[in-house]
Amino acid sequence: MSDETPKDVTLILQEWGKGDKSAYDRLMPFVYNELRRLARHYLQSERLGHTLQPTALVHEAYLRLIDQRQVNWQNRAHFYGVAAQLMRRILVDHARAHSAEKRGGGLANVELDEAGPLPQQQKTIDLIALDEALERLTKFDERKSRVVEMRFFGGLGEAEIAECLQVSTKTVIRDWQMAKLWLYSELARKTTDES
Repeated sequence: MSDETPKDVTLILQEWGKGDKSAYDRLMPFVYNELRRLARHYLQSERLGHTLQPTALVHEAYLRLIDQRQVNWQNRAHFYGVAAQLMRRILVDHARAHSAEKRGGGLANVELDEAGPLPQQQKTIDLIALDEALERLTKFDERKSRVVEMRFFGGLGEAEIAECLQVSTKTVIRDWQMAKLWLYSELARKTTDES
């Protein structure tokens, strides 16, 4: 829906959170195109012949979203942050299932950062390795992990992430930079360890 405003989505989410069942039906037209755009972005760098299509990813994420009970939706950014978590889980589960079928082959590769060159000139990474690294990062710095998740899987900008996490935009930018460096180091170490 082209006339979506963050305020419209926030109001609908708050109504949904208060138990208004009709809010769910009103929400879908506002968020569907954005969720589909995110899904296409994630899947464009997947392996050839990938069986999960953008529409299926959006529908699976949306089904899991409506299953969320008693979420106190703060705003549009919060919604997309939760959607990012769910899409991450779906993609990782799918990659693990495929990896198990192939006994380790054909792991899903995705873009970590489309905004600029990566420190090690590596533009794609193993989705399962990224998920494992994010889990390790969460153990000692949950906020940085959430920033990566919302930016990478949720497609949110710094201002939206800052609003969702209730920190400054500068803090989000700093967290993003630090988390990227840490993740590259972790992923490079894992690659070296496996060699």
